[in-house]
Amino acid sequence: MKHPSSRQLFDYWRDIRGDRRCPERGDVEPGPIRRILADTFILASDPDHRFRIAGTRICAAFGRELRGESFFDLWSADSRPDMRELLGSVAAESVGVVGSATGLNQEGCKLEFEWLALPLSRRLATDACMLGVLAPTEMPYWIGISVLEGLRLGSFRYLESERRAISTAHLGEPLVARIRRGLVVYEGGQG
Repeated sequence: MKHPSSRQLFDYWRDIRGDRRCPERGDVEPGPIRRILADTFILASDPDHRFRIAGTRICAAFGRELRGESFFDLWSADSRPDMRELLGSVAAESVGVVGSATGLNQEGCKLEFEWLALPLSRRLATDACMLGVLAPTEMPYWIGISVLEGLRLGSFRYLESERRAISTAHLGEPLVARIRRGLVVYEGGQG
């Protein structure tokens, strides 16, 4: 994670999570992350991952209020299937993902973003399921004046710090596993 907003949100998420797999939506309070709220979003658990909350800078970049809109509407047609798969992994496997994206405004000016998606646990199927950041790497003079068009997905990675021990009865000791590209990878090898 390179962007300060991503780092701050991840640290906050990790703090409120504690020993749990992921925090609940009710654990998220705006006060501790007030400096990054403009870049922060919360998504619903519906298949379109609609915005429950979208920060002012995110809305300004796209020239409209995003509450109730699908997160996937921000992405170009060729990036949407990959984003669906990534957010599906975040929700189903309780693992965070961070990546880059590029958008063009109506005049063809390019803007780079870093995005972060972190899982929230759900008590009900209608609860919010993701907390994240969509932050521009620079603040161009035209943001809020000229609207961005579909974002293109750049590189991404699942967060390595989400390691967990899995107990194995036949070995009598825990194995360290991590999720990579939607798969559980166990460290070590045959011994």
